[in-house]
Amino acid sequence: MSTAEFEDVSLMEAELVRSAVETRTTEMEARDISVWFGKRKVLEGVNIEFPKRTVTALIGPSGCGKSTFIRTLNRLHELIPGAALAGSVLYEGKDIYERDVDPVHIRLKIGMVFQKPNPFPSMTIRGNVLSGLKLSGMKRDNHDEIVEQTLTAAGLWTEVKDRLDHAAGDLSGGQQQRLVIARALAVNPHVLLMDEPCSALDPASTLKIEETIRELSKDITIIIVTHNMQQAVRVSDNTAFFLAAENEPGHVVEQGPTTEIFGNPQDQRTLDYVNGRFG
Repeated sequence: MSTAEFEDVSLMEAELVRSAVETRTTEMEARDISVWFGKRKVLEGVNIEFPKRTVTALIGPSGCGKSTFIRTLNRLHELIPGAALAGSVLYEGKDIYERDVDPVHIRLKIGMVFQKPNPFPSMTIRGNVLSGLKLSGMKRDNHDEIVEQTLTAAGLWTEVKDRLDHAAGDLSGGQQQRLVIARALAVNPHVLLMDEPCSALDPASTLKIEETIRELSKDITIIIVTHNMQQAVRVSDNTAFFLAAENEPGHVVEQGPTTEIFGNPQDQRTLDYVNGRFG
């Protein structure tokens, strides 16, 4: 093979690799995830793929490992004393638990919104939005544009645009949760994890958060833990049903498109749960 032909083949191979990366449809993937707290095994053998720009709902009774699992997806799990993990979490094709991966970088790309709104109450609304940038050391200009864009994306801009210098503690619970979402969006995450983000909110605020989730999923991948079956149906594209027998670790019983999980589940336990017969 001539030098010119070799160079042509190398360029072709490079183009194929680049094309494969661009066309990858899976944003994240959990492979055989098992979790321990000390000697107690709380999750076993979880395998889930999360397609790009979709919403995946994690459902199941309390205590079956949903919140534990979602925390493994951006390495928050490892911050708990005595916690251990086996398996791998792939993000853009690379295991986030490899030694050369910076967990701080991972948590910027894979953001988290918790069950209870946690803005900095004495900090201004504007300051809260920009706090993630400052804490992470990210250098971004056009702060005014970032504040407007993220608050708009979180469905909050029209409600607070004239009081950006007011304390975040003055907002209602639902507004605070949307502010937290805006704060997470300011660092440009590719994935947003949400651990029961509406459980402490009234129905009107819940509806606004759900509208925000559907709008955000046009651009980013969302994974949400919820005990609200109607909410899972309304917001998610895919659903994974977790279950744990007494004194046994949690596991995924069934997963697939939300329409199938709720309309035509293959496991009787899934059918019983989504129809409110237990849990």
